[in-house]
Order: sequence, then structure tokens, then C-alpha cells
Amino acid sequence: MKSYTIKLSLAESVKQFVNIVNRYSFDMDLRTGRHVVDAKSILGIFSLDLSKPITLDVYTDDVGDIAEAIEQFLA
Repeated sequence: MKSYTIKLSLAESVKQFVNIVNRYSFDMDLRTGRHVVDAKSILGIFSLDLSKPITLDVYTDDVGDIAEAIEQFLA
């Protein structure tokens, strides 16, 4: 598992983020505080407090190029 801290402040950035992570077959979660949602769920993401940094947990040993793909969202 690999974790990244990201920032999603605008509705458009949430849409772009979901489009990017849906290209990958492995599971990913977003968590903030005690709330955890599927990173591929746009509705789940909007249930989080987007004013704070969010942790992206990627559940695979080979994350590949995901760090480059989400670079614009890294906090």
C-alpha cells in the first residue's frame, strides 16, 4: 500500500481526479479523519470535508505511474 496527501478544492478538480483514478484497476480509498470512501466514487468524495487535505490510499504493490497522473492534486 502507498499513501499520498492530496487536495481537492473545486468540483471540477474532483471530476478530473475521479476520471484519472478510474483508469486504474486496483482499489483506492480516500480518508480524512475517521471517514473513508472509495476514491473512484464522485458522490463519496463530495461527502468528505474538502477544505482539508485528504489521504489517498492505493492498495497495490506496483503503483506504476499514478503519482505522475495525480501530480496536480498532491498537497
